[in-house]
Amino acid sequence: MAVHVAGLVAVVAFYGVILLTGIFAARKSKKLEKKCTGRKSEVAIVGGRNINIVVGVFTMTATWVGGGYLMGTAEAVYLPTRGLVWASGPFAYLVNFILGGIFFAKPMRSKRYVTMLDPFQHRYGRLFTTAILIPSLLSDIFWVACILAGLGATMSIILDLSPVVSILISAAVSIIYTVLGGLYAVAYTDVIQLSFIFVSLWLCIPFMFLSPAVTDLSQTIHLNESNVDSWIGEVKLEDAGKWTDDFLMMVRYFTLSCVNPDNSKGDVTSMLSRILAAASSSKAQVSCFAAALFSFIMGIPSVIIGAAAASADWNQTEYGLPPPYERGEAGNVLPLALSYITPNWVSVLGIGSVAAAVMSSMDSALLSSASMFTQNIYKATLRKQASDRELQWVTRICVLLVGLAGTGLAFNKSSMLALMLLTTDLLYCIVTPQLVCVVHLRSANCYGAISGYTVALLLRVLSGEPALGIPPVILYPGWREEDGVITQYFAFRTLIAFISLAVVVLVSCLVELGFNHNVIPQSWDVLDVFKKKIEAEEDEKPTPLSHEGKNIVLNTAL
Repeated sequence: MAVHVAGLVAVVAFYGVILLTGIFAARKSKKLEKKCTGRKSEVAIVGGRNINIVVGVFTMTATWVGGGYLMGTAEAVYLPTRGLVWASGPFAYLVNFILGGIFFAKPMRSKRYVTMLDPFQHRYGRLFTTAILIPSLLSDIFWVACILAGLGATMSIILDLSPVVSILISAAVSIIYTVLGGLYAVAYTDVIQLSFIFVSLWLCIPFMFLSPAVTDLSQTIHLNESNVDSWIGEVKLEDAGKWTDDFLMMVRYFTLSCVNPDNSKGDVTSMLSRILAAASSSKAQVSCFAAALFSFIMGIPSVIIGAAAASADWNQTEYGLPPPYERGEAGNVLPLALSYITPNWVSVLGIGSVAAAVMSSMDSALLSSASMFTQNIYKATLRKQASDRELQWVTRICVLLVGLAGTGLAFNKSSMLALMLLTTDLLYCIVTPQLVCVVHLRSANCYGAISGYTVALLLRVLSGEPALGIPPVILYPGWREEDGVITQYFAFRTLIAFISLAVVVLVSCLVELGFNHNVIPQSWDVLDVFKKKIEAEEDEKPTPLSHEGKNIVLNTAL
């Protein structure tokens, strides 16, 4: 099959519009820097905290509505072994944004933090902040690689374009406008990208239903093309633990999210940057609540496309038999359905929507990783005296390096996916309880945080990971062995997260009691946690007046 020339022209035109929008936003960012009275380096990260609420809602939604979200939701609905009940992404995102708006938007924005790591920096210091940064940075790099690889596969299916060319062009466009314009470029391009995703995907739906290859969805609720399960699916009692674990991994704030572990993730630090960029705490909360509704709506077309693919007779299409599931191509069911079930010009719109979704997630991941390194490692540890101009260049260089690293890994998808699975789990099991404690528990201290971090990491490794060939040492209830591989069906990740949370609280309280009651010698406070606290309390006490001072006060009063 020859390259789809019209489709290629349309995609290039779309990329051109995105790039021009990014350049326009970069000029706006430069003007804002000249007017900014504070640090100019923060304009690129939080937009001078001047992002209006409409743009804020668009960019916050686009941050999480990525290519993985769209393709992963469609895949989960299509798979005979899963179905709609396992495609919990849209509902999980809805709950996630609402919880984020209620519990995190106001305290994080009111303290004028710049990145997600700021509360860790202020409470625990540089060492622990670096420990939190490492899994976040790695997950962003793996995520960039994953979505670029997915985009390359999609373009090769619909446009018959080389995946290598697709990956390089998409990465170059996203890196260029992110380097030039920072958050303003990301936010304004997100508006265009999200609008295009919404219009193009919904436009594809009627053509799905009009295709003679697609059976009425109401007739395939109980039995799909593979005669195994319906596209609705079911959750068996023995699978309830795994379903709960997967759902709760998505309903968590500021960590990775996946509809299906191979395909989707929500960029936590990026969402936080949108909250911190809001003009006020109340606007940050409103943005979260509005994004909750929009992200749910954006997932509906993928659900319909997945159901249509499950109800389709692929033998009536040029794709033929066996269907995608039996060929091991279920992960690409969305572009396959667009390519073989809808007219060519409609499928081109579909590929445009996937490309837009990929860039809307990629630019956010690039900027968030660069921002955290610049603000919390380079500025706080390596170069405390760094100027604003130096910090701006460091941010740009980091964007470029993360983008290049992710692009390079995109060409080796097999090993990268396994690593991304592990970093996803580490963020859920380790970072989530740590963030809850540092934001909401005043009693949490660095000793408790380190203990919780270590326990969670140890338990997660001992629980095993089939994707990396790590056998489990701890076997939870309901585990199964298939073909010599043990799979945990208990909600062990959620259990580890709660254990980590409990360890942080318990150790923090015990250590504080020990130091306050001199059970633990002050010389053992190697992290200076309580020494600094005592010094701060002493500084806050009023200085006692001498006898001479008292007489002066008395005479003045008289």
